[in-house]
Amino acid sequence: MDTDLAGLWSCWKDVLMPPRKRRSFTTEFKVEAAHRVIDSGRTIAEVARELGLNDGLLSNWVKDERRRIAAAEVHGEKPLEAAERAELLRLRKQVADLEKDNAFLVKASAYFAAM
Repeated sequence: MDTDLAGLWSCWKDVLMPPRKRRSFTTEFKVEAAHRVIDSGRTIAEVARELGLNDGLLSNWVKDERRRIAAAEVHGEKPLEAAERAELLRLRKQVADLEKDNAFLVKASAYFAAM
């Protein structure tokens, strides 16, 4: 009887406590989110609400990006402007799409070669 109850409890536990969804963010997303605050002058809370993020998480990203900008200026380097960052993101997306297409073509050619 105890083993039956244990099995029943494990089923109910899965229903009552859904698994926690953990999100991971790319470096590009973090930088872009930080620049939404830095470039626009909007508050961290506004941008965090817009992106569906925690304020503290976005605050850390903004601090990191401001430190990176300051370090670049010390070495005489100029940080990317908003238009340059947008172009870089577009190109990275295009490369990612091409890599997906290439992977599909490799699988398709292997499939047809096997036939």
